[in-house]
Amino acid sequence: MPEPLISGSAVRKLWVGETELYRQHLLRLDAESRRDRFGGAVSDEFIRRYSGLSTLNGAVIYGFFVEGVLRGAAELRLLAPAGEAEAALSVERAWQSHGVGTALLERVLLAAGNRQVEHLHMLCLAENRRMQQLARKFGAQLNFQSGNVIGELKAPCPTPISVMRELVADGTDLAAAILDVPAQLAKQREHSNGSPERRPRERRYERLVLVDN
Repeated sequence: MPEPLISGSAVRKLWVGETELYRQHLLRLDAESRRDRFGGAVSDEFIRRYSGLSTLNGAVIYGFFVEGVLRGAAELRLLAPAGEAEAALSVERAWQSHGVGTALLERVLLAAGNRQVEHLHMLCLAENRRMQQLARKFGAQLNFQSGNVIGELKAPCPTPISVMRELVADGTDLAAAILDVPAQLAKQREHSNGSPERRPRERRYERLVLVDN
C-alpha cells in the first residue's frame, strides 16, 4: 500500500454504509465546483438524490480521508456497453496539489481494469483545465465537443497480480472503515448537538474545488 499523502490521510474504498460521507462531501462543494463536477448548476436536493443508496448502486467509490473526514472522492460507474465505464473526481481546495487526484485515479484504473473495462471516459467542461491535466497525466486522449471535453483512457488489462492487489487493498480498506466508525459517530453527534468546537474547524473548508492532480 502507498504511503499516506499527508499526515493523517489515507485513500480507501467507500462501503455501502458510508454513502452519507459521500453526500456530505458533495454538499460542501461550492457553486462553481458543483458545476464542474456535474456539468451544470445543481441544488442540494439534486445532490441528496444523486448520492442516495439506490442511485449509487453498482458504483465503486474511493475516498481521500483526512483524520476520518472524507475530503475527496473518485467514482467509477460501469456503462451498459461491455468494456465501457466513466469516472468522476472531486477534491476539496485545502488538499489540491498534494497528489490526491492522482492517487484516486490510480485506484479507479486498477478497479476498472480488473472489471475488464477497456475504455474509461472522463467528461468535464472545457474550462476545467485541472481535470484535463490530470487525464493527460494518465495518457488520456482529449476530445473537445460543444463546450465539453471527453478524456478517453485505456484501463490496464487484468492480471492475477492486479486482482490480488485489489483484494488486498479491499481488505485493508474494510478494516480502516471499521476503525473509522467511532470517529464518524462522534462527528455526527457533534453536528447534531451544534458543538461550538466544530464550527471554527469547518470554516477552513468553505471553498472547494473539483479535481486535484
